[in-house]
Amino acid sequence: MSRLALLAAAALTGALLPAAALAAPAAPAAPPAATAERLPAMKAELAASVDQRRKLGQEIVDSVFSFGELGFQEVETSKYLTGVLEKNGFTVKRGVGGLPTGWTATWGSGGPVIALGSDIDGLPKASQKPGVAHREPLVPGAPGHGEGHNSGQAVNILAALALKDLMQKEHIPGTLVLWPGVAEELVAGKAFMIRDGVFKGVDAVVFTHVGDNLETAWGPYKGSGLVSVKYSFHGESAHAAGAPWLGRSALDGAMLMGMGWDMRREHLRPQQRSHYVITDGGDQPNVVPPEATIWFFVRETDFSHIAQNYATANTIAEAAAKMSNTTVTRQVIGSAAPRYFNKPLAELMDANIRQVGLPTWTADEQAFAKAVQRTIHAKEDGLATQMPPLAGPNVDPAGGGGSDDVGDISWTLPTVMLVYPSNIPNLPGHNWVNAMSMATPIAHDGVVAGGKVVAMTVLDMLTNPAALDAAKSFFRDVQTKDEHYVPMIGPDDKPQIQLNADIMAKYRPEMRKYYYDPKKYKTYLDQLGVKWPTF
Repeated sequence: MSRLALLAAAALTGALLPAAALAAPAAPAAPPAATAERLPAMKAELAASVDQRRKLGQEIVDSVFSFGELGFQEVETSKYLTGVLEKNGFTVKRGVGGLPTGWTATWGSGGPVIALGSDIDGLPKASQKPGVAHREPLVPGAPGHGEGHNSGQAVNILAALALKDLMQKEHIPGTLVLWPGVAEELVAGKAFMIRDGVFKGVDAVVFTHVGDNLETAWGPYKGSGLVSVKYSFHGESAHAAGAPWLGRSALDGAMLMGMGWDMRREHLRPQQRSHYVITDGGDQPNVVPPEATIWFFVRETDFSHIAQNYATANTIAEAAAKMSNTTVTRQVIGSAAPRYFNKPLAELMDANIRQVGLPTWTADEQAFAKAVQRTIHAKEDGLATQMPPLAGPNVDPAGGGGSDDVGDISWTLPTVMLVYPSNIPNLPGHNWVNAMSMATPIAHDGVVAGGKVVAMTVLDMLTNPAALDAAKSFFRDVQTKDEHYVPMIGPDDKPQIQLNADIMAKYRPEMRKYYYDPKKYKTYLDQLGVKWPTF
């Protein structure tokens, strides 16, 4: 049984943060005067260094976009990214956390140790030709980057290479560790990395995620945590017309569980989000299904309510099995803790965001963004030209929403997240339309801006010990003073690395024809014959 199941059975209560926990900590001390005087010049050098690597950023973004791989099957993506990093002097360790496509890439020596992470997986049925503002899949039915996870590693690699050059030149001690978010769309990777000690010895994490603006936040973040679990019902087959009374339908059990959960929704807190799909409903109608599986994401905004709702789902599953005269087993696929980001680190990052600013979008970029928005009848206001202020704790009493398993990391050590502008505002997310910009100049410009912010923020951490001390104090004395990380996977749970293998086996041969070749083509748009921009 997973640890979350034990917690659910115990019916934990009282995980809301007290108001005092959101109080501002003391401001971090300034770095030594000599370092402080040189910091602006060093940051300017970092920004120039990132700019000089703009071509590499474009190649990374376009290459990973062209692979379009689903979670746990990011084989070409990881091979490519680790190859880039090894070529630039990083030491790569593969297969971390029991994840075949997981890895770490390390450079430097001594402390502090700063880890830079970003997700790498795509989404089912999101194949889309970039740079055209209408539906045109590269491979019909195939997966693709309908969120934009093809871009985050480019942000971190540009930042890390610029930092590496500066650290060598200025004799700045410290260690950089790059890592990928494997199978984030399944929220099924990072908790296993934590459990297996991948982040042991790391002082702070900088996480990057694609968005449509340049921003960061601190405190409890908008969205939810979750547990992802499959319920498998087991019955007995029979001829569905000749002797149905001799069968016990596992599909009946799965459907009864779905109906039971839907009836229970009315009596759950408005913060909850939950959804399910039937992944196995039988083979053919004239055979009573002996096996059926229903896959749930159960989301809530804090550890105790996730556990309570998971316990409710388990009860409904057992009841559905009794009603259908079947049995049921369950398997935890993955989990995500509610996200909570570090205030001192967010303040450092926000200062650098103000210094870097949004890209100066071209007329073509703005026209394309408006054409994409028009395609789905969204508000046609183009790309962002104003940055939001630093966001504080999400205190919406009816909050809830998406999840990211970086939440588990954020409860393990001080973590800050940068959202960078490589996508287009007003889009639905997790949709083929979000892929339209993700191998175009919009994505390339956003990655460069994000790389500058990450490089500058890490430099602040490397050169100002007081800043990291403040981050650790906030983590210890504010964030985890009254609430602590609750792992939602147990010691016997394993990464479900077989997931998506059949989908990739079906589509990869055709997708391979569209892999980007930067030796032959300046950009992926050039390779595809797309005139930029195409409306």
